[in-house]
Amino acid sequence: MNFKVARVGLHHWEEPVISGERGSGTVFFSGCYLRCVYCQNYAISHKAQGLFISQEQLIKLMLYLQDKGAHNINLVTPSHYITKLPKILKEAKQNGLEIPIGYNTSSYESVENLKSLEGLVDVYLPDLKYYDNALGQRYSKVKDYFDVASKAIIEMRRQCPKDVIKDELIKSGVIVRHLVLPSHIDDTKKVLDFLADFDKTLFISLMSQYFPTCNVKTFPEINRRITQAEYDEVIEYFFEVGLKNGFCQELTSAIEDYVPDFDLGELQKIVDEL
Repeated sequence: MNFKVARVGLHHWEEPVISGERGSGTVFFSGCYLRCVYCQNYAISHKAQGLFISQEQLIKLMLYLQDKGAHNINLVTPSHYITKLPKILKEAKQNGLEIPIGYNTSSYESVENLKSLEGLVDVYLPDLKYYDNALGQRYSKVKDYFDVASKAIIEMRRQCPKDVIKDELIKSGVIVRHLVLPSHIDDTKKVLDFLADFDKTLFISLMSQYFPTCNVKTFPEINRRITQAEYDEVIEYFFEVGLKNGFCQELTSAIEDYVPDFDLGELQKIVDEL
């Protein structure tokens, strides 16, 4: 049973309740169901750059991150391995994994598969990229993104109905992430409408970190960063619809400096030392 992984390490650029002071223990899986034209992790999502590791090595890597002081295990883009994860997470816990487990996903997931993670995942970190399915088709090459993702998020909330934060760190719950795209503020508002109608207590992370990659040159409407006026309008609307809990970013986060370094040499060194 093999997994392709691109990075393992402490990550300090997640929401404060996830990164804390010591960092989130991220495991970046290679590959992705979606083909978002603006993906900032193109090297691993599209090109599937990474190293193959075994089930035993994956468990050891999670324990390694715990030993390094990670506040949690953050499984990034694990959807294509979801049917294999229940067995691995159970074994990791049996071998001493005690910190919360986070499932960091595009939300293009089946409800049936998510149900297999019940009781094993402590914190869900789902994206909700679009309300309009046409945008999902245009930018992510899937025709039913919202239909699938909205049901997935409802299932995640069913499994984790309460957000538990202790010592400024999330121990259980759901944080829905939405990347604000330039020229599509109206769609962002519809995303917020849906989330407010569903659960006004949800934690929402409104991300301003979008920057145009080389692959969006043929999409002129998103071939720029968002403006401060666009982002301010989104933040204002967040409160207008009655949402209460959330995270925002400075527009200075929209730079490549925050993209993780997928150094396979460093990853290989960590794996060899397990």
